[in-house]
Amino acid sequence: MKRNDRLSVALHVLLHMAERGDKPMTSAEMAACVETNAVVIRRTFAGLREAGIVSSDKGHGGGWRLAKPAAEIALVDVQRALGERILPLAVREESPGCLVERAVIEAVDDALAEAERVVEARLASLTLADLAQRVQHISAITGHKLKGA
Repeated sequence: MKRNDRLSVALHVLLHMAERGDKPMTSAEMAACVETNAVVIRRTFAGLREAGIVSSDKGHGGGWRLAKPAAEIALVDVQRALGERILPLAVREESPGCLVERAVIEAVDDALAEAERVVEARLASLTLADLAQRVQHISAITGHKLKGA
């Protein structure tokens, strides 16, 4: 997944939030985790708040928190809340009227639709808690710790 992808950024920050438990994170702290601007975080996380994945409190001691346990947050829910796609929607037509190109596009579009169903089913079976376990496993193997948590 690309680092500038909103889904990648959101999952990265959500894992930091899960590590912190109920302790809130400010937009600035979240932005520091992924080396971006706090405005980017607020825009990205607005959709997650609307979907009930995170909550936010304003003022001193405020910030962002997971709205439910990490084990109840499926990756597909994060993807949908952000309106992000992992796979391209369709192949773009470049030569209108070309029958060969049309046949190829139809075949590729069918394959992409099938692949998207498989990816979404897999993301529905994975939770934020599953990712956190993977992070802990990698940390144990490499000796590296999660920064910013």
